[in-house]
Amino acid sequence: MALNLVPVVTVDGPSGVGKGMVVRALAARLGWHRLDSGALYRILAVAAQDRGIALEDTQAVAALAADLEIRFEGRTEEDEVILVDGVDRVDQVRSEAAGGLASRIAAAPPVRAALMQRQRDFRRLPGLVADGRDMGTVVFPDATLKLFLNASAEERARRRAAQLSGRGQAVILHDLFAEIRARDERDRNRSVAPLAPAPDAVEIDTSFLSPAQVLERIDELLKTRGFIR
Repeated sequence: MALNLVPVVTVDGPSGVGKGMVVRALAARLGWHRLDSGALYRILAVAAQDRGIALEDTQAVAALAADLEIRFEGRTEEDEVILVDGVDRVDQVRSEAAGGLASRIAAAPPVRAALMQRQRDFRRLPGLVADGRDMGTVVFPDATLKLFLNASAEERARRRAAQLSGRGQAVILHDLFAEIRARDERDRNRSVAPLAPAPDAVEIDTSFLSPAQVLERIDELLKTRGFIR
């Protein structure tokens, strides 16, 4: 079957807006595959650092992408496992530091090219729900439904602090806020695939919405598009 006949829902937006929660819920609701593209960049950045590869050496970082065995397990944030070469690296991959490292390599053309096909390979029947920053603009421009989630930097810092604290990681809210603002600046102003909603994306501000309210709004969209009844 042609890949463009496999339906895709993309969920884009900056960190801390609830993309992971939405994608996990939608994938379970629809019975579709799930792609966390941001985790791929985090994994690659962490793996490069572990091997002593300078992130500025984007050719070497890109070459590493093909050698990593990556597997995602678990259907909730609480039971998530990220296996990299057979070792669970979920805590390191989900740390704020890893997010900063990923942002440093995400705009590099060699890195993006190395991960592009790996992301598109997730597109399989019965469908795919993809989470990232450029899923609807670059990776799956023909997606059936495109969502773009956003929230204030202050609210996103508060959410991340709660999330990381729940994993036993020490956080300083002011530092976290500064890191989020710096990453936003890099992501929105990079020359390659800057963070922005696709022209045909449905935008949802989650700043003052509970997870249940966000999913309720998306459920309405899915019904309108005929995904569910």
